Amino acid sequence: MMAERGAGEVPGSGFVADAEGVRWSFAGALTYANAGAVLAAARALPLPASGEVDLVRIGAVDSATVAVLLALKRRASDEGRPLAFVNVPAALDALSELYGVEEIVAA
Repeated sequence: MMAERGAGEVPGSGFVADAEGVRWSFAGALTYANAGAVLAAARALPLPASGEVDLVRIGAVDSATVAVLLALKRRASDEGRPLAFVNVPAALDALSELYGVEEIVAA
């Protein structure tokens, strides 16, 4: 599922932190089938220092993707940290708009 390897990698999660922990990226599908495991693995990583999660390599998405991203935003808020998703694909933009959370996913 993950195409890149790094020091902050959580096996099977899809989220990867760069070596300095500055930025996360996501590679692969994030759907109902793996959302629980992805979210659990993300909890094992410290939030990215830059507050950015790059979604340029995200694959298939569904409503569970939106739920995972909202959970990450809630975590960041609870920790008093900023968190923004960059390079959000059109399909995810459309889903977040459908659910009325586009400002949370895009910001």
